[in-house]
Amino acid sequence: MEERIAAGLAAMGVPLPSPAAPAMLARYGQLLLEKNQVMNLTAITDPDKVADLHFLDSAALLTLEGVDFKGKRVIDVGTGAGFPGLPLKILEPSISLTLLDSLGKRVNWLSEVCADLGLTDVSCVHARAEEQALEKGWRDSFDFAVSRAVADLRVLTELCLPYVKPGGLFLSMKAVDCAEELSGAAHAVSLLGGKVEALRDYEIPGAGVTHRVVLIRKTAPTPKGYPRRWAKLQKAPL
Repeated sequence: MEERIAAGLAAMGVPLPSPAAPAMLARYGQLLLEKNQVMNLTAITDPDKVADLHFLDSAALLTLEGVDFKGKRVIDVGTGAGFPGLPLKILEPSISLTLLDSLGKRVNWLSEVCADLGLTDVSCVHARAEEQALEKGWRDSFDFAVSRAVADLRVLTELCLPYVKPGGLFLSMKAVDCAEELSGAAHAVSLLGGKVEALRDYEIPGAGVTHRVVLIRKTAPTPKGYPRRWAKLQKAPL
């Protein structure tokens, strides 16, 4: 896995913070596959595909033109098994990272992974995204919100954009055929203080897979009342 990750990062033009970075990512992959035997963390269990579809896919955010993560405050909303947040942290250690997930067992495991890898300035938070965004110090306060969740973009925007400070970015990782979904989310993006700035497609080396990142710029603070409670948010998307 280490060799495949290293080759893929080189092909993508992702600079390494140290020669040990691919080994750290491979160790993370080993921990993921071990834990996956007793906890549902990933449906991808082939090591090469883990390298491609988790690590290189996450690392693609570091290749986006005009997007600089160096020294930034980043929140990964609905992080699951830590993607894309933890690979970003390993490859750009200056990030101050928050991993947010609603499942306590996943959050506890992520804390163990961070300890195993010796990562610092990572907060693993067990909370619901729509509730934590209402807590003092969280709203309109992050440079970047990132999410690889499979939820509809209308829902993701309401969950993620409130965390981003004006001038910051919400990066939503999507499939390339998301045009209809993007069109349907236009009202939500505008209402919550955002503007779609760009769509960036990228190919994962050796995997024959192309994905898309939707870049949503926060242009104004999110109005009070958002995000709504989960039942309302899910039943009546913006």
